[in-house]
Amino acid sequence: MRVNRVLLSSSLVVVALVIQVSVLARLHLPGAVPDLLLLTVLGLAMVYGHVGGALVGFGAGLLADLVPPADHAAGRYALVLCVIGYLAGLIKPDHGRLKSATGPMVVVVVAAIGTTLLYAGVGALVGDTAARHVGLGSLLFTAALYDLLLAPFVVPGIMALARRAENDPLADSKSQAKKADISTGWLSGGTGLRIGGQRGGMGGLKGGLKGGLKVKAVRARTARAGRIKGVKRL
Repeated sequence: MRVNRVLLSSSLVVVALVIQVSVLARLHLPGAVPDLLLLTVLGLAMVYGHVGGALVGFGAGLLADLVPPADHAAGRYALVLCVIGYLAGLIKPDHGRLKSATGPMVVVVVAAIGTTLLYAGVGALVGDTAARHVGLGSLLFTAALYDLLLAPFVVPGIMALARRAENDPLADSKSQAKKADISTGWLSGGTGLRIGGQRGGMGGLKGGLKGGLKVKAVRARTARAGRIKGVKRL
């Protein structure tokens, strides 16, 4: 990944995780907790593509696994967000720009349900049955509802920031300056060649004129000498 991608992704993931742990998790809403970290991964994945989405998802999930008050095995949420980020990156829109809000909203709902199911499935494999006691149906409904309500305020802004970082105005200005230098060099080189050719042509023209004048002068002198000799003979 590029340096600007890493810096932006890291900053957004840290901010999202801090807000989720310190604010959203303390709202004590019924059912699931609004997953701001998931929405951040989705927004970045729909700009960076499936590879970038998988890497961002894995890093974000691993950070969530290690930051308190995490009460599950490390790597569990990293695996889930890695898969979700990869799948979300596969439906990356053209040039990272959204043509309508319907597609991203569907992606958010499917990702919220998929994340809950994958998290519960991985938990079942490692012996964590907490989802059964809470109620999987209630978790699925509330997770999709909360994420869908929060998505319009998060996903478009994250995608806009990611697109802006991808454009990299500093790099564009450098490349444009380089192109200008190259074009200037070509123009100056072409001008020099033309001027040189013009100088050579002018030099040849002057030489031709001088040679012609010399020939005419020699002929005139010869004719004059012939006339003088003829007069003397008479």
